[in-house]
Amino acid sequence: MLGKTAGSLYWMARYLERSENNARLIDAGFRIALTRSSTAKAEWRSVLVTAGQDYAFRQTQQDYTSQRVIDFMLRDPANPSSILSVVKQARDNARTARTYLTREVWEAVNTSWMTLGALLKRQVREDDLPDVLAAIRQQSALVRGAFSGTMLRNDGYNFARIGTFLERADNTARILDVKYYLLLPSVAHIGSSIDNVQWETILRSVSAHRAYHWLYGTEISALKIAEFLILYKQMPRSLAFCCEQMNDNLGLLQRTYNEETEAVRLGSAICHERLSRPIQSIFDGGLHEFITDFLRANAAFAQQFERDYRFVE
Repeated sequence: MLGKTAGSLYWMARYLERSENNARLIDAGFRIALTRSSTAKAEWRSVLVTAGQDYAFRQTQQDYTSQRVIDFMLRDPANPSSILSVVKQARDNARTARTYLTREVWEAVNTSWMTLGALLKRQVREDDLPDVLAAIRQQSALVRGAFSGTMLRNDGYNFARIGTFLERADNTARILDVKYYLLLPSVAHIGSSIDNVQWETILRSVSAHRAYHWLYGTEISALKIAEFLILYKQMPRSLAFCCEQMNDNLGLLQRTYNEETEAVRLGSAICHERLSRPIQSIFDGGLHEFITDFLRANAAFAQQFERDYRFVE
């Protein structure tokens, strides 16, 4: 496969995943801000930091009001990471790789772009925000369903899957890190009812609330939630699940091209060196330090993968 086509499939998947992840972050911030109006601005800033958009926001905005943050993350044309911007980039990449996509996938991506373009044509009122965010998640699910149900399991499929899970792992790690260092008002609140409400909100933001309670019952604790989102391989947004999926698709690419790349070694190291420790060991060494190391390793893997297969955005 040509590097340009492979890169388009990879970035198409990353941008589609990013749009859904950002919608989930906005939803989490909205829920927390509603329950804690006195610190709403701090909550919205934490959402921007998690999404990696705080610096860009501060270039044009001064006040972390809900309406300004929501508009910036949803539709601001000056924000290249807004949901409208990344869906457009996903659609542009899909068009570049059009001949490698099934009709169903192309139509789902194109429909998603047109639907969200109409939804986000005007500023979204807070009353309408839950419905708009639900529509964004629904469009993402439709593309994912078409992709899973109609694409050949070939090298193009593997490039896209690696993009999806690389982006998803980065998002889950950022959510965990920001929860501990920005969302929590002070160390004194650890283990309190405020802390528990925030952890519940984080679970909802990654669609893991009900699944967590199936596994752990009613107990809410930082240790168990971190274990669920980092190490539990049956949780489709956990770091362990994402890394395992990336390594599986890397292995298939390796067999397709009959060559072992440096990205294969880095991907294996993330799984076997960073995600094979018990959760208590991770907490003893510092959750923030673990996540910072994971994010650095994940970014290094992405860069190496793009070099190995000779494509960049």
